[in-house]
Amino acid sequence: MAVAWLEDVRSTDLGTVGGKAASLGELTEAGLPVPPGFVVTAGTYRTFIEEAGIDEELFSAVDVDSEDSEALEAAHERAHELIVETEVPESVRAEIVEAYRSMGDGETFVAVRSSATAEDLPDASFAGQQETFLNVTEDDLVDRVQECWASLFSQRAIYYRNQKGFPHDEVDIAVVVQTMVDAEKSGVMFTSHPSTGDPRIIVEAAWGLGEAVVAGAVSPDNYVVDRTTGEVETMTVATKKVMHVKDDETGETVEREVPADKREQQVLTQAEIDRLIELGKRVEDHYGEPQDVEWAVAGGEVYMLQSRPITTIDDGTSDAADETDEDDGGDDHLLSGLGASPGVVSGAVRVVTKLDHLDQVSDGDVIVTEMTMPDMVPAMKRAAAIVTDEGGMTSHAAIVSRELGVPAVVGCGGATRTLEDGRIVTVDGEMGTVREGAAETDEPVVEPGTDDDDAPVGSRPTPITATEVKVNVSIPEAAERAATTGADGVGLLRIEHLVLSLGKTPERYIADEGSEAYIKELMSGVRTVAEAFYPRPVRVRTLDAPTDEFRQLEGGEDEPDEHNPMLGYRGIRRSLDRPEGFEHELEAFKRLYEQGYENLEIMFPLVTDGSDVAAAREHMRSVGIDPEKRDWGVMIETPASAMGIEDIIDEGVDFVSFGTNDLTQYVLAVDRNNEHVSDRFDELHPQVLGIMGDTIDACRAADVDTSICGQAASHPKMVDFLVRKGVTSISANIDAVVDVFEEVDRVESRLILDSVR
Repeated sequence: MAVAWLEDVRSTDLGTVGGKAASLGELTEAGLPVPPGFVVTAGTYRTFIEEAGIDEELFSAVDVDSEDSEALEAAHERAHELIVETEVPESVRAEIVEAYRSMGDGETFVAVRSSATAEDLPDASFAGQQETFLNVTEDDLVDRVQECWASLFSQRAIYYRNQKGFPHDEVDIAVVVQTMVDAEKSGVMFTSHPSTGDPRIIVEAAWGLGEAVVAGAVSPDNYVVDRTTGEVETMTVATKKVMHVKDDETGETVEREVPADKREQQVLTQAEIDRLIELGKRVEDHYGEPQDVEWAVAGGEVYMLQSRPITTIDDGTSDAADETDEDDGGDDHLLSGLGASPGVVSGAVRVVTKLDHLDQVSDGDVIVTEMTMPDMVPAMKRAAAIVTDEGGMTSHAAIVSRELGVPAVVGCGGATRTLEDGRIVTVDGEMGTVREGAAETDEPVVEPGTDDDDAPVGSRPTPITATEVKVNVSIPEAAERAATTGADGVGLLRIEHLVLSLGKTPERYIADEGSEAYIKELMSGVRTVAEAFYPRPVRVRTLDAPTDEFRQLEGGEDEPDEHNPMLGYRGIRRSLDRPEGFEHELEAFKRLYEQGYENLEIMFPLVTDGSDVAAAREHMRSVGIDPEKRDWGVMIETPASAMGIEDIIDEGVDFVSFGTNDLTQYVLAVDRNNEHVSDRFDELHPQVLGIMGDTIDACRAADVDTSICGQAASHPKMVDFLVRKGVTSISANIDAVVDVFEEVDRVESRLILDSVR
């Protein structure tokens, strides 16, 4: 039989029907309201490729180096061609159509969803790998089934399986065909808190089809319900700008603006909330563990569309760092500096004065250096801690250490002269101290990567907030750790560290290695972050390194010698002046879009006015990126860009993001790196806040999203100001995300209370 009915499918049939179908069968058997349907089995797919004689060529075609983007694209195209252009046997086609017709009058709209046999696994989710088609009718049904089969070999799926070590010929795919729920409202439900496992049911709801919520296209309403009492503890009604619906004329799924009278309206009634809570409890009781459920409401009925285990709940336990034997009294103070990345660890000193010394850094060593450089990142990943002579809280060492979860003390002055190789020291990355010997046994030794409360980053309960909280990422190696914070996405992915780590200026690297090698380096780094966060958005900023950083690289002698590089040849100015390198960056982003990384957003730095934005937009077009179909925006870092925000909005941006470090120094005429005036550097200065507030007002009026990704994003007073002004998102450094979530939650709660009172 080519098909099996969902009512006959169970979890024991996973290898036959895939994870999605097995879950739907379980829900149906439990008496839950699941739309009826059937599944085209994985065996049907396997028989199809084998009897057609395309299996060997198919698996040979996708046996490629997944880091080679051209080979990956060619593999996808050949696999897709083999599957969709091969005729489905008439007996199989007839069985699929017969099953479809038995569901209704032959005009029934159905959802066609892939259900791979390697899906929703504990160590490899394969989320978003394969296709889903909505509002399908008989005319296109078999074609859509073939498209689902072919999606097993999308560029992204090929790359992901290669990374996870899954042989292509050992993964099959089934296809679920279900009666389409023409949802009036829909969303997701967590039957327990997704981070802590607390007995709270969290429901997110929006108008129309649920794809808008799952894909992050809309900010949904949020309801937190005590599952014991059934009472709604907190409710956040979001502004819903768009919804996905079925077009009455074409039957296709389209995006529409939410009617004005519904944008601010609460989506769910109390009766619907009560019904969802009832169903949520039944789903969790059936599976015996917390579930992530997709649901929809149509015609007054609530339907369960999918359910999977919640895999993000932390059990509150973590292994303590191994303690090192005590040596020389353990408590003697040696050095002080700035505590740049929290954590307390002990290890042997390894002084690094030349890059040649990096090979000598072993796992668990304490790197002691004058100042870190991008070339040091691989060694920094091995280190237990970092200690530097120079640098501040925004230095390379500080940023990278925080992202890697490695304790760091920066700006110690003479660390490279005071400490010698092999010496056992204890580094306190919160207090900013380096002490002789290992930590005493009665001292709490904190594992690298933990926060102030001795718990792993992201393990504290993460509130659900209307204002999105995102994370800044500088190095691809930190992506997985950043993704565990619970952040709503990446508000700033810097590519400076990625480019600088090549050891050459972009121009010299391209001259020596070729443009293709440069593009692939960019793709590899950005892909790592996009993969870790998919489908959450990742906002990647084009190159913004000042010339003094480039001058330290091979080829740097050709860079301008500027008196104040921060005011000079950087950001969009450099990009527009050197369009070849700029378009190589955009080409890397375009290829990633083609590989399925739809979650990428492009951001241009240091724009002055609308003409800069228009020029950047045209470069997007010239490499084949359609600005109308991709989310893109700019940094607001100059007073001119803030004052000319209407002109920038007119150029079609989807968002703007404040870079408060630059904006503050330009508004106040204070060099933030000048110790003689650094006490005057104040991101909370009334004039700085005034400029930001006016910009947010203009953007809200034009339906343009606003964000902040500068250092000030983690300051409670800045968070309070921005949330009250209506900023769309706040992006903070990795170590600050949980605190920002809590501060945003406090401010939003106060606003709700104030409105009630």
